[in-house]
This record gives sequence, C-alpha cells and structure tokens, in this order.
Amino acid sequence: MGKAQFRPCIDLHDGKVKQIVGGTLTDSGAGPRTNFVAEHTPDHFASLYRRDGLTGGHIIKLGPGNEEAALCALHAWPGGMQIGGGITPENALYYLEQGAESVIVTSCVFADGRLNEENLELLFKRCGREHLVLDLSCRKRDGRYYVVTDRWQKFTSYEVGSDAFAQLGNYCKEFLIHAVDVEGKRSGIDRELLEILSSGSPVDCVYAGGIAGFEDIELVERCGKGKVHYTIGSALDIFGGTLSYADVCRRALQA
Repeated sequence: MGKAQFRPCIDLHDGKVKQIVGGTLTDSGAGPRTNFVAEHTPDHFASLYRRDGLTGGHIIKLGPGNEEAALCALHAWPGGMQIGGGITPENALYYLEQGAESVIVTSCVFADGRLNEENLELLFKRCGREHLVLDLSCRKRDGRYYVVTDRWQKFTSYEVGSDAFAQLGNYCKEFLIHAVDVEGKRSGIDRELLEILSSGSPVDCVYAGGIAGFEDIELVERCGKGKVHYTIGSALDIFGGTLSYADVCRRALQA
C-alpha cells in the first residue's frame, strides 16, 4: 500500500489566487462566495510548493481572465504542477510546453452532458496517459454522484463509480475529484464519496473538499488505502484558515 500524498493547489479567479465555496461560481452577475483572496501573486505559492518539494498539485483557472496568472505559476515551478480550466485537444500541448506536469480536463471531455469519446481519444493521443488527469468533480443527486461541469453548475449524465473508473482509467494517470457539495466549507470530508474512490478506481485519485483538520487527513489516509491523495484549500493558514501549512507539509514529507 502506498502513502497518501498532500497535493497543493492554486485556484485562480479574475487573475487572483482565491478560495471559493464550491458551487457558488455562476454565470450570473452575483460574484461567488469567497473565503480568501490572496495578496500574493500565484508564483509566490508555486515557489513555496517548489521549496517544500510538493509535486502533483494543481492550478485551476476558474473562468476567464486567468491566463497570465496561470502561466506565472507554471513558470515558477516547471514540471511540478498540473493545470486545468479550459483545456482542449488544441491547447493541451501548449500548457505542457509551458511547464505543466499534466493537464486536467473536464468540460471538453464531458461536453453536452455526456462523455465525448472523440475528445478523450484526441487528448490521450496528443498528451499521453502520463500527462493527462481527468477531473471527475461531482455533486450528489438522487443518492448518486454525477460529474459536474461549467464551474460545477451543470450536471452531466455520467455517474462517478466503478463503471466510470473502468472506462476512463486506461486514458489517464489519475483522477481529480472535488466533492463540490462540501468544497470550501471546512465542514469535513464526504465519506461516502471517499469510499467510492478508494474501492473502485484502478488509478490514483486526488480528493478535494471539506478537509478542516488532521482528523480528516487521517480519515483519507486510512480509508483511501494509499490510492487516494488529498488537497487542502480554505482550511490552510496560507489561505486564511487555521490549519498550519507547515505542519501539513511536515506530516506529508515524513518517511
């Protein structure tokens, strides 16, 4: 059994590093509910992760106006971070050339509410499995978890579970899954979703959403069976929370 890894994050909105409550980023005029807006630029956080030897973290562009900020972060930690948000078969190689370790894909693979196998095949051929992460961020409806797209506002018909893992696992190196209903709330993790990830996925998963303290981290470590890694956003002190980033790093980097 492997060891659960801490994967850092840089979430970008309007060109700034922010922590946003999941599901509140819409196309309407009202802004999202925001837990934190950083004074530091994105490269500050990428450089911090580079200093601490944290790899496999993700940069997510939440809507337009984030291109310059995303490239700034990529260039600060070349080969150390993944990038998602608006990735397509046409631009994926560009981001890899700019220093992304992998590209993270959602909307173009789940276009029009269902799996677009043509786009998935194109991304697989152009990037290779080792540079492709599929974002299966999901919300619960009628007792089941479904992939959501377009800033987590639109439900697809694609259910997260063993069938999805079996179909998609050969195309990517890992899955990134935000538990959208608890994302940004620091209210504890979605245990049911965690069990689904740990029991059915043929590749590693990265879980995000609701982690508030070390008890939640221990739960991921125990229930994830070494196949589920974790990311922490709003709870960390570097993003306005109370959980010590230094302590999380120290725990994660212990042999």
